[in-house]
Amino acid sequence: MRKAFADTLFDCALQDERILLLTGDLGYQLFTSFDETFPNRFINVGVAEAQMMAAAAGLAVEGFKPVAYSIASFATARPFEQIRYCIGYPQLPVLIVGAGRGLLYGQSGVSHHAMDDVALMSAIPGMTVVLPGDKTELAALLPQLIELDSPSYMTVGRYGEPTYIADEEIRLGQCRLLRPGEKLTLFSTGEVANEVVNAVDILNQSGIFPKAYQVHTIKPLDFECLESEAELSDVFVVIEEHLPQGGLWSAIAQWKAEYNSPVQLVRIGPPDAFLLGNKRRNEYRKDYFIDTKGLVNKISELWNTDGI
Repeated sequence: MRKAFADTLFDCALQDERILLLTGDLGYQLFTSFDETFPNRFINVGVAEAQMMAAAAGLAVEGFKPVAYSIASFATARPFEQIRYCIGYPQLPVLIVGAGRGLLYGQSGVSHHAMDDVALMSAIPGMTVVLPGDKTELAALLPQLIELDSPSYMTVGRYGEPTYIADEEIRLGQCRLLRPGEKLTLFSTGEVANEVVNAVDILNQSGIFPKAYQVHTIKPLDFECLESEAELSDVFVVIEEHLPQGGLWSAIAQWKAEYNSPVQLVRIGPPDAFLLGNKRRNEYRKDYFIDTKGLVNKISELWNTDGI
């Protein structure tokens, strides 16, 4: 996904000279082409994320389209006050890009876990929050975010993530149907969608056919999709690599409460806890049943539960 991000941003910059890239001393080699082609539009602020957000805000005031890039935990939690007041309050068109969200940097410990990035960014009024699941979604959504006249946050995985096949158009603010089905409707966000697709394909071979959506845009949430699916399904299963508070589960639960929907909600994801142990991402996913095998087992149980 990172190469797709760099390539797509480069193409956008060729078309729009207002686009600037700021980085917190990251992206060596990844942004070489951008730096060499647009030397006056590439700014390495060093390990100073708060200053990077303040600088991005100032550049936006002057008419530029800044893109601020750092590791997800450092791009959101560390400079939160600057994002809130310098970018969010004046509603400036700054795109914040968080690399390696969730548990991608699991072995680096809690300081590098971005398990609350969606909660933090969603708490800022007017902020658009997007978690692409693969490079195809990223390449389609990045230009749409750059065109916004308001702040936005997008996440980027690492390298070599698989691309899933889906016919649904990729449009900002709209859920994307990944697999048709019935009875259970699965909603995922970010790269965990790859695990969901793999699990559903395995389940289909056993005669279990849940419907699966990728919610790449968490804010604004696609209420129209939720409302229409609630008429067809009795159970929504929310799958996320985020704390229970402020992520996809929280957003859908808020929708359910506000619209008094009778649909049942089930969550599969990490608990409300700091995840210790310096494990790899795949090990954490196994612990919390958001890997392919865990999802197959959990969804099979739900499918065969009386009353569902």
